[in-house]
Amino acid sequence: MSREITIVHLYPREMNIYGDMGNIITLVRRLEWRGYRAQVRSVEIGEKFDFDAADLVFGGGGQDSGQQVVAEDLLKRGPALRALAVAGVPMLTICGLYQLFGHGFKTVQGENLPGIDVFNTTTIGGKVRMIGNIIVETKDFGRLVGFENHSGQTLLDDGQESLGRVVKGYGNDPKSRREGAMSNFAVGTYMHGPVLPKNPRLADFLIAKAVERRYGAGELEPLDDTMEQAAAKVASGRPQ
Repeated sequence: MSREITIVHLYPREMNIYGDMGNIITLVRRLEWRGYRAQVRSVEIGEKFDFDAADLVFGGGGQDSGQQVVAEDLLKRGPALRALAVAGVPMLTICGLYQLFGHGFKTVQGENLPGIDVFNTTTIGGKVRMIGNIIVETKDFGRLVGFENHSGQTLLDDGQESLGRVVKGYGNDPKSRREGAMSNFAVGTYMHGPVLPKNPRLADFLIAKAVERRYGAGELEPLDDTMEQAAAKVASGRPQ
């Protein structure tokens, strides 16, 4: 029987825009191609779930209204999710849930949505929308390409590591030239598109950490990423 990896998908009903489901598909396929069975467990508002079963956590993007809907439920799950992050469970959060995995999000209307403190970040809603293709240089994954669409500006506390440096686009805010955040093996980013199909090194980082934690050390079997690399090259050549 194939070894199993459990992927927890937070709030797919409310937080799943701009192709974020493609990240789940990428994780599942790249696990299956290596002989693992991927179980995707969707967790919606009010559903009971034992997070000890989680090997990898994913949360997508959403409009401010979606964040308002899930914020209270997410706050209740905060201690469990923080414990997973400290224990080394890999996570990928996009846009809206990236914001709520920080200290909180103050909407442009002035409403304060508390976060769960996985990242040492604070997000403030703005009136200027940051939208377009984005390229980010990272020390761990090389060049990442994606698409961003947000008006929230995310500020990193002193000592909080970013995902990378913005080459094209906006990233966390219009001035810092930093994009995303990393804490242990938790990754937050504004890159939609979705981000993982065009960035297999990032996908395999998350998978490798999940497999290592569940089944022990061992390198992932390499895959032929010719198509993925071609897609990234085309995307990186598009104007912002």
